[in-house]
Amino acid sequence: MQTAQLLPPPAPTERVADADITAAIQTLLATKKGLAAHLIAVQTRAGIVELTGFVDNLLAQQRAEEIVLAVRGVCGLHSAMAVRTAEVADAALQHAVARALADDPATDDYQVHCLAHHGVVTLSGLVQTWAEKQLVLRVVQGVRGVRGFDGESLMIRGGAILNSDEEITTQIRERLDWDIRINGALVAVCTTGQVVHLSGTVGTAAEKDRLIAIAYQAGATRVDARDLFVAYWALGRAIRREKFAPKADAAIAVAVRATLHFNPRIRSAETLVQVLDGVVTLAGTVRNLRTRQEAEQDARHVVGVANVHNLLKVRPARLVPDEDIRQTVAAALARDPYVGHLVFGVQVHGGQALLTGRVDTRFEREQAAEVAAGATGVVGVNNQLDLVGPAAAAGPESSLLNPDQSLEARIRARYCWSAGLHDQDVNVRVVNGRATLTGIVDTWLDRKLAAEEAREAGAHAVNNHLLVLTSAPLSSNTQTLAAHGIEA
Repeated sequence: MQTAQLLPPPAPTERVADADITAAIQTLLATKKGLAAHLIAVQTRAGIVELTGFVDNLLAQQRAEEIVLAVRGVCGLHSAMAVRTAEVADAALQHAVARALADDPATDDYQVHCLAHHGVVTLSGLVQTWAEKQLVLRVVQGVRGVRGFDGESLMIRGGAILNSDEEITTQIRERLDWDIRINGALVAVCTTGQVVHLSGTVGTAAEKDRLIAIAYQAGATRVDARDLFVAYWALGRAIRREKFAPKADAAIAVAVRATLHFNPRIRSAETLVQVLDGVVTLAGTVRNLRTRQEAEQDARHVVGVANVHNLLKVRPARLVPDEDIRQTVAAALARDPYVGHLVFGVQVHGGQALLTGRVDTRFEREQAAEVAAGATGVVGVNNQLDLVGPAAAAGPESSLLNPDQSLEARIRARYCWSAGLHDQDVNVRVVNGRATLTGIVDTWLDRKLAAEEAREAGAHAVNNHLLVLTSAPLSSNTQTLAAHGIEA
């Protein structure tokens, strides 16, 4: 077995070499669970990464692409991977896709029809928005046996009154100002005839993709991003920090409400948003547990949010018997490309789902819980799945004699290659395979990512003591540090 070690990162002023980007991506793919990295080939030319080879399912393809886009120095991605998934008869696959759409509370009333042929699903019908169409496609990708899809005949109806060019541009600019995942300070937006032209510079390929998605969410019929470039220097922390100027609570509340509105799972929910000193409180009702989880996650992506108190109550649109919920959860687990081959015990009492059984990796354990959370009628998930596989590791130890020192080096290397963490103030200490993270990061997203990277590097547990630097409201002249708890 080869030693999986990331190359030392380049100095901040250097251009990232293609060979180093390729080596870093190969290592990251090899240490991410849910991917068969030996079947994926990576090439980089002038910062543009090409992925070829094979993956087991569409979710794995998406996972590999997201990993690449988040690597420092990557300017673009060309994905030509083929999907080799389990053979499923056309009739059975068509039924599974239709069932998945019907069982998801967000898509159960969409006017969508599907037809399966040799693993490729053709979708037709009507949805109201671009975001709804993307949600349908995500649900289809999560069905075991789907190796491709055609959504050209799935039309977006839109409303009777479309956004004007000025409204589209304004909406995009507002989203850029408030989304912590994008630095739009160097981006220009122009809309003509509902076609959005993006120009300027962003720091990562992931930011560029996110910006294009925001343009479509705002009502663009087409997005021209040929003049939007990805440049290594745009990752400078001084540039990014300008985004985190102090925000008033009232403005934060408006931004959170707008963000929730663009999520088709949350749009129809009865959600109350209140903000005090940058702390967001979400109250009201949502239709299922996944919607509750996504509402909190979306709120944390808003600039100025110091913390989120999630008081949302899960209240299904109709009363669903526990036995029906159990069958829905069991069917959803069996359809999932990642955990569909495993055997689970599912019990439901009062809408609370109990999962039992054995899994090999933490990734499978978390994936099973996420699948269960999306089922109609589920108000909570008690994940009692036993982790019986070997502890995640990034490969055999390097020449360092101390295993903890080797693990520390792997974690730091991952941070240095991460577009979001490479210049953040993160200290790592490992004792007996347990990583303790201290320091200050810009956002809650960075805090979460730091813990995930430590686990992927091989830590069997993570004490996440990272503080989050957040903007205080205008009534305060000082910045605040928000932190909470320990992540195991």
